[in-house]
Amino acid sequence: MKRGRLPLTALRSFEAAGRLGSFTLAADELAVSQAAVSRQVKELEAELGKPLFERRHRAVRLTPSGHALLGVLSRSFDAMDASLSDIRGRRGGGLVEISAEPSFAACWLVSHLDDFRAGHPEIDVAVDSDMRLIEFRTHEAEIAIRHGMDAKAWPRTEVDHLIDVDMVPVIAPGLLANGPPLETPADLLAHTLLHEENRSVWERWFMAAGLPDAPLGRAQIFAEGNLVLQAVLRGHGVALVDRFLAAEDIAAGRLVQPFDLSIRHGAYWLVARSFKRLSPEAQAFRQWLLRRLDVGAGGD
Repeated sequence: MKRGRLPLTALRSFEAAGRLGSFTLAADELAVSQAAVSRQVKELEAELGKPLFERRHRAVRLTPSGHALLGVLSRSFDAMDASLSDIRGRRGGGLVEISAEPSFAACWLVSHLDDFRAGHPEIDVAVDSDMRLIEFRTHEAEIAIRHGMDAKAWPRTEVDHLIDVDMVPVIAPGLLANGPPLETPADLLAHTLLHEENRSVWERWFMAAGLPDAPLGRAQIFAEGNLVLQAVLRGHGVALVDRFLAAEDIAAGRLVQPFDLSIRHGAYWLVARSFKRLSPEAQAFRQWLLRRLDVGAGGD
């Protein structure tokens, strides 16, 4: 196919849908309708004479041909985006844009940004508190702080390990004083358990405590960790929280950790498309963050 006949709009729609695994999410990213994305992909499939997706109920899956094409397109769009960004000078200009997990942003980053600004008063910081996966393209943040179980969670990126996540049980002092007593881990079952996303972390903690069949009973489930932390601070129940993010509340006596037992639950990572291509502002933020968390910088 000659370059002048390349169906660029259809290729862009397919790349977004394949990368995101959803026509709906692709439509949101491209600011068009889901029907428009679907139509463009169908036209591309007709042009190629092969299906690129397997259509299932409320889901799509790439075919082998789709996988092959997506790899080429994503690398090509990434390269074009990087080149355009360099020409436009998007990076720089005294601004660093960061995408951070809501819990990390609210419980740690916000309270420490003044330290970064003190050392770099010439750099403005824009923080987008979001859990979604980003592709580090022109309209998105240059670096991201994400929680993940290992360093392979983000394809086509480089990562710095920031800090491990150790989950510990905590309770508000008022609830500890007036609620069912806590003498053994099994006593936690007399309280309402607060969960982030699902019950699996509590199940793992009770298994580590020697109670693999613990009946979890009453529960409140929240979408992300900062909501769990706010609920436990208000005495709504007992929660498993990241010891690092809850450290200030524990030290100040706003929360009590009744048992020392903890379980590992992944880590926080600094993620970028390429650390070598970071703007000076983003590189300064990266170095500050690694020093602040006492982490050795990865290879540049």
